[in-house]
Amino acid sequence: MGYVHDAGFCAFIPPTAVFGDVAAWGIVAGQVSNSLVYKCDATDETANLYIPIIGVPSHTPDANGNAVKGGMISKIEIDYEILVAAVDTLTAVVYKSKRGVDGADVVLTAPAFTHDAAHDTDDERDDLDEHRMEINITTPFYLEDDEYLWVHLAIDKAGTSTFEFLGAFAYYTLRA
Repeated sequence: MGYVHDAGFCAFIPPTAVFGDVAAWGIVAGQVSNSLVYKCDATDETANLYIPIIGVPSHTPDANGNAVKGGMISKIEIDYEILVAAVDTLTAVVYKSKRGVDGADVVLTAPAFTHDAAHDTDDERDDLDEHRMEINITTPFYLEDDEYLWVHLAIDKAGTSTFEFLGAFAYYTLRA
């Protein structure tokens, strides 16, 4: 097998792979016929959604412990809809976890990122609309075989707001 350096990889994270806490979440039919979404019903509260970034080479059997091989994460796109009424705020944080040795805690870091121009203010992220929010990692990095990545969305909903997660895409360079 030869050397691989391909910047065109993308991994899909479906609505069935995410986890919401605090609020009432569920897999339901989406706005488009035959689609599924992870939906949070209308309640005046902050709902938390955790999106694991899966399908990148460090999460597969061919993971590599070499720090410059595997999948280098550069961008994450999150597709969501805010229905009925705008939410009060929507914030995102990217977390990278490094597994601890037996008896030691996981080490969490929050890699810096920027939003695309259509989502770089809270007013743009939280409006009543369909969204394709880009999270552009400031300094792309290779995930190692003892690391994993997820995005935490905190959605401060108004009393009648509903939020639907349609899916996410992780863009990466594969080096092997």
